[in-house]
Formats: sequence, structure tokens, C-alpha cells
Amino acid sequence: MLTIHGVPLSVHTRKAIVTAILKKIDYRFEVVIPVIPGNPPSNWSTLSPTGLIPVMQDGDFTLADLTAICLYLDRKQPAPSNPPRRHQGLRPRAVVRRLRRRHHLSACRCIRCSSRRSSDPNIRNVPTDKAVVDDVLTNVQPKILGYLDGQITGKFLVGDAMTLADIAIVSNFIVYQYLGFEIDAGRYPKLARYLREIAATPAFQRALADEKPFVEQMGLKRDFLAAA
Repeated sequence: MLTIHGVPLSVHTRKAIVTAILKKIDYRFEVVIPVIPGNPPSNWSTLSPTGLIPVMQDGDFTLADLTAICLYLDRKQPAPSNPPRRHQGLRPRAVVRRLRRRHHLSACRCIRCSSRRSSDPNIRNVPTDKAVVDDVLTNVQPKILGYLDGQITGKFLVGDAMTLADIAIVSNFIVYQYLGFEIDAGRYPKLARYLREIAATPAFQRALADEKPFVEQMGLKRDFLAAA
């Protein structure tokens, strides 16, 4: 059984966990607290030389890079395939890569700015820069949500199975909704439905159920999952 070390509610940790669940790979989750505030455990520099989360241990083998972890899990258990295989064509593979990287990063920007309303005063002990947050929510976020809404043509972003693009983007918007923000279903109907349906898949449901105690402890919003 492999071990995934990470921070509860972390987008990156959740992506590794959902990938392991999809692959039906037995794992245990080792909570690493508090890495984010800058006070890591004494052995953290050995586990993660870069300081990043998550970290995966499989026997005597350790990986501390999310992309490498997901690819390792995919090779360890090839079916179901998260990135499309070569025989499935170049275009699906390229689209997954673009969506996973570019729009995952864009979604991250929205979430980071949104989360600053609570994290700046409560974790970093600095005032929230309301102008920065409002600018992203007003000018950046609609472009990202609108683009994603236009990309959705089925249950999944690419093909007929969940890929790393789905895992990355939905993981980000789970955190976004934890923070109390909502996806306007009237304005972005396909995106709202897509996020709801992916969150309702068994892999995400298991990961989110494991997060529940931490969500409740932090007083985050979780009722949006009732519709999933």
C-alpha cells in the first residue's frame, strides 16, 4: 500500500488521491500539518526536497511532484487511463494537456484571489487587498468561466472518461465553492452541470467524504455537494 502525504483540502493533494481512487490503488493518507503556514514537520525536507505537496511513497520509492505522481500511478495501474493513450489519437492528448495546465492555472488564480478574503487575515496576518480580489472576480473570472462553459460538450472535458484535466479543474472549483463562492448556473449552465456531475462520481465522493471533518472544522461551505 502506498502513502500520500499532504494537506487536507489541498487541490494538489486531492488530485493525487482521486487519481489513486480511480486506479483502484490502495493508499493511506498521511496528514501533514502545518506545511502551508511554513512550519513543516522535521522530516519534511527529506520527503519533499522542494517543500511541495503532495508526496507519494511506494515502498522505498518517494516522489514529491504532483505530475510525476499522477503519471506514476497511471503506469502502475494502466486502466482506466487518465491521459488518453497514444492509440486514442494525438488531439485528445493535446487537449487534455492544454486544459489541465492552462485552465487549471487560470482557475487557481481565481481561487487564490478569492481565498485571500479569509487566508490573508486569518493565516498570513495581513489585511486582504480587496481591490485585487475584486478585479479578478469582476474581470478575470468571467472570461475563465465563460471559456470553460464553452468547452463542455459532454460529461467529461475530453472523450468518454475522466482525465487529468477533469480532476485538475474540478478539484480547483471544489475549493472555490468551499469558500462560499458559487457558479452561476443561469450564466454558465454547462459548467455548473459538469462540476456537479463530476463531483458526484464515486472517486470524488470518496475523496470529499474523507475531507468532511476538516471542512467542518474550518467552517467551510459544503452544502453545494448535496446537489451532486
